[in-house]
Amino acid sequence: MGFWTLDLVGEMERMRRDLDRFLDDTRSSTWSLPFSRISFLPGRAARAYPLINIGEDENHVYVDALAPGVDPDSLNVSVTGDQLVISGNKKPLPDSLPPQAIHRSERSAGPFSRATTLPAGVDSDKVDAKYCNGVLQITLPKAEAAKPRQIRVSVA
Repeated sequence: MGFWTLDLVGEMERMRRDLDRFLDDTRSSTWSLPFSRISFLPGRAARAYPLINIGEDENHVYVDALAPGVDPDSLNVSVTGDQLVISGNKKPLPDSLPPQAIHRSERSAGPFSRATTLPAGVDSDKVDAKYCNGVLQITLPKAEAAKPRQIRVSVA
């Protein structure tokens, strides 16, 4: 029992460390990059598309979505409550290109949709979205209730 028990316990401990390391990697959001080749295949572990940055200041929430090759006319941006949804269609290679002429095809194409939770309530009637050089830039004014307020403290 001694040798096999120690070996089994050691193996289980190694597996636990490996699992912890994997879960730490997934929390850092870098784990999805190796899966980019299957990002549009149904039923696969797909990465979120488009890749986004979200920031805020006192009055606005800013979202930059990296979306090169997207047909600008297909882009849709909607806000419902604290949810932002970006959808559109990425253009494939031209149909006039015969399959034997394609040497490499690593970029995905087709329809996409991404929903994300915003860090603050916004005024959805005043959202501004611009597509420039492959980046969708969205400016969302914060709702009055979400803006910080200075509270005066009275001395009793």
